[in-house]
Amino acid sequence: MNLSTVRSSSRMKEVGIKKVLGSARKNLIFQFLAESMLLTIISLVIALGLAWILLSPFNTLTGEHINLDFSPPLFLALIGITLFTGLISGSYPALYLSGFKPIALFRGKGKSSFAELAGRQGLVVFQFALTVILIISVLVVYRQMKFIQSTNLGYNKDHLIRFASEGTIQHTEYTFIDELKKVPGVVNASYTFNAMVGRNFGNYGIDWPGKSTDESVYFEGFGVGYDFIEIMDMKMAAGRSFSRNYGLNSTRIIVNQAAVRAMNLKHPVGQTIKLFGQPRQIIGVVRDFHFESLHVPVKPVYMTLDPPGNPWDKIMVRIKAGQEKGTIAGIQKCYETYNPGFPFEFHFLDQAYQKQYMTEMRVEILSRYFAALAILISCLGLFGLATFTAQRRQKEFGIRKIAGATPKDIAAMLSADFLKLVGLAILVAFPVSWWVMHQWLQTFAYRIHLGIQVFLISAVSVLFITLVTISYQAIQAALVNPVKSLRSQ
Repeated sequence: MNLSTVRSSSRMKEVGIKKVLGSARKNLIFQFLAESMLLTIISLVIALGLAWILLSPFNTLTGEHINLDFSPPLFLALIGITLFTGLISGSYPALYLSGFKPIALFRGKGKSSFAELAGRQGLVVFQFALTVILIISVLVVYRQMKFIQSTNLGYNKDHLIRFASEGTIQHTEYTFIDELKKVPGVVNASYTFNAMVGRNFGNYGIDWPGKSTDESVYFEGFGVGYDFIEIMDMKMAAGRSFSRNYGLNSTRIIVNQAAVRAMNLKHPVGQTIKLFGQPRQIIGVVRDFHFESLHVPVKPVYMTLDPPGNPWDKIMVRIKAGQEKGTIAGIQKCYETYNPGFPFEFHFLDQAYQKQYMTEMRVEILSRYFAALAILISCLGLFGLATFTAQRRQKEFGIRKIAGATPKDIAAMLSADFLKLVGLAILVAFPVSWWVMHQWLQTFAYRIHLGIQVFLISAVSVLFITLVTISYQAIQAALVNPVKSLRSQ
């Protein structure tokens, strides 16, 4: 609409001549709307071509399988969007210019009402407010994702692979793990029936001294083998992990700090709790670790020594950094020796961890593109308004230059007018973007602080973009010969 305003401002005399020659207002309205519709239809054709070209990369980026299938709903939607866009963008010249009287048009005295000015500037404020909101959103999402990648999970997920314990391995896990440890590049190995990502096995079967009859607390269960805590690089807050150096490990249990808080145990190590009615002595407290995404707080966890033969077990192997290829080949050879005919399928634990945040990662990438598009569209609108303003104020600038204003003063004055609009857009966008991002961050139990830095960076970025956008028109208006501009007026 801003570009349409600039273009139509130079057609006032054309409208006046047509009205003098007998053109009715409805004919002028139809002409302007038809021109706008033609431009929009051409844009639609270009957009369909771009969509067809970019659809494959978009599907790759989002993990979707969208096809450009012209079904009736899509066809009707495209027609509706095209009609709406064409009619709205052409509404200003169609309804506004067609209502002018010919004498006023020939004199160049088109009504420049407050409503017209506010509407034109309001579009710029609205566009840049959306731009600021998107820039802030990009920065916040990026910082939150960076926080997710760098936060201490309570264990080391890097250089750790896992694969199913199946076939003959199920009943010879200890022997198989001992052989794995001999493979060059293997640091350590163990097993567990918990996949370490998301909930796998949980229950309400823990009872402890002082627990009320109506109290119900969910515990995530980890059946583990020897060296599991060591291979995961978990830290003990108190006590010890399972060890072959101690007997009766089958009657022992390890809990995390969240479990200690849930049971309100002052000195947990050595105390006896019950698992499904069976007494278990706590031998250690492991520091809290994130087995779910950071969207949720750490839940209480218990660990028991899992006897070999569990069909849900997963072998966990930590390998040396930089030796992945050769080490995995050695692990595969050892696996195929124990399980001939079984395919060796493994996964890196850090990749499984990343999948938990696939949606957020896609949002982060897509928001960058949307922010870039918003900046581009806003700059087009601002450039159109700058062009319009520079044309309308040629006489004023000429008089000011004759009165002693320098080109620098003229450029600064024109730039200041637009910076005020963008400043207003920033003031509108800040509270809206704070509320939107605050609500989004609330979906994470562990999140960044929404500090002032994000807002300052976005404000400076938008102000810089504004200056770059209007600099051409500002400099051009400042350098025009005042005699030439006054003569043309």
